[in-house]
Amino acid sequence: MAMMARGGMNGGRKDPRPDTVKRVVRSFYPYKLELIWITISVLASAALGALPALFLRTIINQGIEGHKLNIVVAYSVYSLVATIGATGFTLIFGYLSIVVGQHILRDLRDQLYDHLQGMSLRFFSSTRTGEIQSRLANDVGGVQSVLSDTVSSVLSNVTIVISTIVIMVYLDWRLTLMSLGVLPIFALIGARVGEIARGVRSTVQTSLAEMSATMQETLSVSGVLLSKTSGRRELAQRKISTTNESLTAAQIKQSLVMKAFFNLIGLAFSITPVLVYLLAGYLIAGHNGKFLTIGTIVAFTSLQSRIFFPLTSLLNVQVDVSSSLALFDRIFEYLDLKQEIVDSPNAIALSPKEIRGDVKFSHVYFKYDKPDVDTPAEDANEDFWNLKDVTFEAKSGQLIALVGHSGAGKTTMTYLIPRLYDPNMGSISIDGIDVREIRLDSLGQAIGVVTQETYLVHDTIRENLRYGKPDANDDELIAAAKTAAIHAHIESLPDGYDTVVGERGYKLSGGEKQRIAIARAVLKNPRILILDEATSSLDTQSERLIQSALVPLMAGRTTFAIAHRLSTILAADLILVIANGEIVERGTHTDLLAADGAYAALYAAQFENGASQEYDAAIS
Repeated sequence: MAMMARGGMNGGRKDPRPDTVKRVVRSFYPYKLELIWITISVLASAALGALPALFLRTIINQGIEGHKLNIVVAYSVYSLVATIGATGFTLIFGYLSIVVGQHILRDLRDQLYDHLQGMSLRFFSSTRTGEIQSRLANDVGGVQSVLSDTVSSVLSNVTIVISTIVIMVYLDWRLTLMSLGVLPIFALIGARVGEIARGVRSTVQTSLAEMSATMQETLSVSGVLLSKTSGRRELAQRKISTTNESLTAAQIKQSLVMKAFFNLIGLAFSITPVLVYLLAGYLIAGHNGKFLTIGTIVAFTSLQSRIFFPLTSLLNVQVDVSSSLALFDRIFEYLDLKQEIVDSPNAIALSPKEIRGDVKFSHVYFKYDKPDVDTPAEDANEDFWNLKDVTFEAKSGQLIALVGHSGAGKTTMTYLIPRLYDPNMGSISIDGIDVREIRLDSLGQAIGVVTQETYLVHDTIRENLRYGKPDANDDELIAAAKTAAIHAHIESLPDGYDTVVGERGYKLSGGEKQRIAIARAVLKNPRILILDEATSSLDTQSERLIQSALVPLMAGRTTFAIAHRLSTILAADLILVIANGEIVERGTHTDLLAADGAYAALYAAQFENGASQEYDAAIS
């Protein structure tokens, strides 16, 4: 995972993984019918395309030299028909190739996105967003030409080359040997260029990923605010310039490698006709070429030009495929990442109407940096645990309050309920069923979360609310908004519920965003509700309005409330005081005040002015 955090693969040359080619080939399997039609079209195009050279020999030898106009006209028409037919079949297999290639790209994007959606929160907290986006956009887009063109191109060009060589041998085997004698040299050059291009392309993609990640960080609303308010605009620009310089150098190298390669290929095919004419002249002059005719030589040289582009393309395919393997490796690298949070084979779906909402933690141990090997139970007292031996039970309809220092483990505990993470040891159950035995989609429907950092998508208020219930009607939206004390404000906006909230909701204040998030949770109507500092950004009046509105909402459902302001959780059925990942106190507000411990010190710090140091010491 550390590799991911640093931006992905090594930028230097790297051999492709052994199974990469097989996996690329397997991606074509769903499109067998289209591939059959491509093959038929390619064979027809190659066969028709080879005929004009033979017709040309007849036109010269029998028509022009024999002064027979009817032969010239007839075979010219034949050539025209064959050329048009070959072009038509070329268009057909070209169209089918594009369709197949684009569908495979779609499949790759869908697979990659779906797989990443299933990754645990641990992956996203240790990987830059821009790096992930680069894999989806730059890497998948980078193999587009290979997938869209390679199959039909290879099949077409191989067919053209073979059929053309057969006809060339038929015309004169000696001229054929002269024409093809230089090809092995350029095949070796092509293989070497492919190796170089693969390494360069990997460097280019790594630089693109780094630039994408940096731009995503610095050009988001939060990033721009940070650079402007901290006076670090030049620092951000310098970071982008450094990455941009590396990318430019890699792209120049990539272009130079390809340009040098094709110049060498062009040189070879420019020299070859001269050598053919030289050999033909020698054979005719030496009387060893008595079967050589002007028509044969002209036809042969036309076949040389016909074979030039397919051979060049085949060598180009070798280079493209070799360099694209680096991109496929990067795509498959993400597809092969193990998903930590998955449905068990016998996972069950909870019925929303039958869920009671009883939640139980049993001797739960958890660490964000997952150990490489399972930690034995005897090491449970070590200090590296983020949560340590957490045990408690929440009954349906109860309000459970979690209090303690920032970083004590309160939010971490709530993350384990919807399986954003799984515990290293111990278990969490809902209605007596281990959450690891409940289907993830069912679990997600049963739990509603309002986090401290509210996230809104760049869309209308209406669509942001419908994340809680996609089929909600306007009456339901309005009722939820009223419950969260945000309806009046929405109505006062020029576009009302159709107001676009902007990137991450930055057109709204923190309190407005949080009230929309609460309305979203109200709309979802979950059996288990998690409020992580849900009222932290609200003024006192709005806080009181929402606290009053949440009372009927919490009835009949289990609610976990994380709050630093004790005024929000005084009526909790159970208060858990968390310190260093452990529950150090538990009870009702009255019980904990009477115990005169950590909670009493916190209460005094907030309501009696001046006991914050005592509280810090009490729960440390």
